[in-house]
Amino acid sequence: MTQSEAIDFSNDEVWALWAPLIEAVRPKGKTLPQDLRRTLSAIVWRHDNGAKWRSVPPHLGPWWRAAQLSIRWSKLGVWQRLLELCQEGNLSLGLVFLDGTVIRAHHKAAGAGKKGVSGPERDEREALGRSRGGYGTKACMICDGRGRPVAFRLVPGQAHELPQAGPLLAGLPRAPQWVVADKGYAAHSFRDAIWDMGSRPAVPTKSNEAPVRCPAWIYNNRHQIENAWARLKEWRAVAARYEKTAASFMGVLCLAAVVQWIKP
Repeated sequence: MTQSEAIDFSNDEVWALWAPLIEAVRPKGKTLPQDLRRTLSAIVWRHDNGAKWRSVPPHLGPWWRAAQLSIRWSKLGVWQRLLELCQEGNLSLGLVFLDGTVIRAHHKAAGAGKKGVSGPERDEREALGRSRGGYGTKACMICDGRGRPVAFRLVPGQAHELPQAGPLLAGLPRAPQWVVADKGYAAHSFRDAIWDMGSRPAVPTKSNEAPVRCPAWIYNNRHQIENAWARLKEWRAVAARYEKTAASFMGVLCLAAVVQWIKP
C-alpha cells in the first residue's frame, strides 16, 4: 500500500484526525481553500509517487491547484508548523538521534531564480551542491526516542552535517537525556556542548581520536533514525529531490514526517 492510498482524506476517520490540525496552521484568508480535502490528497499522491504535477489523477482535482497550494504553503512554513503542532506535548526526549543523508537532485531541481545573486550563491541558498554522491542536497534530521522526525535542516550536498547539529538540538523544547549520533558527529567540542546543555553524548570516536565512553546499550538504538529515513524515503519526492527551491523541498520533508505522527 502506498502512502497516498494509506492517507485517504475522503475517509472521514482520517480527515477527522487531520482537519483540526490543518485548520490550526493554514493561512487564514477571506475564503476557505477550495476543495481542500481533495487538493491535499492530490499533494500527497504527487509527493508519494514523485510524478509531474500534471500527472495528478483527474479525480483528485486540477493539478495546478495542488501545485499552487503545496508551493505557497511551503513558502509560508505551513508544513513546518503542522509538524511542530503534531509534536506538542508528545515528544519522547529520553533519547534523541541525529543523522544526515545526501539526496540526489533530479535535473528538474536545478534552475531556481537567482534573485540578484550569482549561480553558486543561488545553489547555496537552495541547498544544492556536488559531492561524491553527485548533485544533490544534504538533509539533516533529528528524531525523538521513538524514531519520529522532529526537525530538518538542508544544506548543499558537499556540506558537513556536524554544524547543523547545534541548531537542531537548540530547537528542542528541553534538553534530552542522551544525544545519539554516528562517527560523522565525532568531535570533542560537540560532546562538550552536549554535556553543557545537560545531556549525555553517545557518539563513537574515530580511529584518530582518543577513546571516550559510548555506551553500547544506548548507541545500539541508533537504528531508530535509520528506520525513520527509510520510511521517509518511501516517498519518491523525498528519495530524490524534484523541487527547485529549498523551501518547497522542506515542505515535502515535513509533510512526509507528519504522516509518521498522525496515524489512524
